[in-house]
Amino acid sequence: MRLDKYLCEAGLGTRTQVKKLLKSGVVAVNGRTVFRPEQKLSETDRVEVSGKEISVSEFEYWMLNKPDGYVSATEDRTFPTVLELLPEGARGDLFPVGRLDRDTEGLLLLTNDGKLAHFLLSPRRHVDKVYYARIRGEITEAHVKAFEEGLDIGDEKRTLPAVLEILPKSREKDAGASEWESRESEDCTPEAEPEIRVTLREGRYHQVKRMFEAVGCRVMYLKRLSMGSLRLDETLAPGEARPLTEEEVKALKEETGC
Repeated sequence: MRLDKYLCEAGLGTRTQVKKLLKSGVVAVNGRTVFRPEQKLSETDRVEVSGKEISVSEFEYWMLNKPDGYVSATEDRTFPTVLELLPEGARGDLFPVGRLDRDTEGLLLLTNDGKLAHFLLSPRRHVDKVYYARIRGEITEAHVKAFEEGLDIGDEKRTLPAVLEILPKSREKDAGASEWESRESEDCTPEAEPEIRVTLREGRYHQVKRMFEAVGCRVMYLKRLSMGSLRLDETLAPGEARPLTEEEVKALKEETGC
């Protein structure tokens, strides 16, 4: 690996910032000051900055509170991507685990750990994904039962059983109310939109929206609250991200068997 790339992945800044750091003479490899960003490193090389040893973790894990308007992709020609919301110190090989629609908000995990991502997204693992939504249309106990039995949303197979909860009008905080915003339309006010929480164990294309369309309703607002053991940190404002804690990473690996 090039020295400048190593320093970037260690969280010491962008390529431009790292080059300035090297010019200042504070970077040493195996005890010798190094100025060239292109210098190659081996696995046994010891890198120090201002006398402090620097190391790079093999994997990184970030929690993002995804806002409306961003696509869950590493690149896009039309819309901004979720990677643009990460701080400059984040690794350049991160990718979103699964996709949230451009207008969907909430929890999104970004990592370079392909094995963990595969296990979290595998239909055979049945990792719970919990969403909060506001719905246009009447939601009844009949809909709750229909979700439990699985729905025909136009795919080859019906959806797996899902848990649909009709939330009280108080808009409990843990149901996503902290991000609740007033949105009016020509014939429907937010007060008339039932609030629900739904738990899925698979992740098909536009699945939540298609499930409600299958029962004659429409999703007006959608936010993911959790994925497996990982719950959205409500102290993160939309568009903010933070590294996962050691406890959060450990819990994800334990439940997926990674």
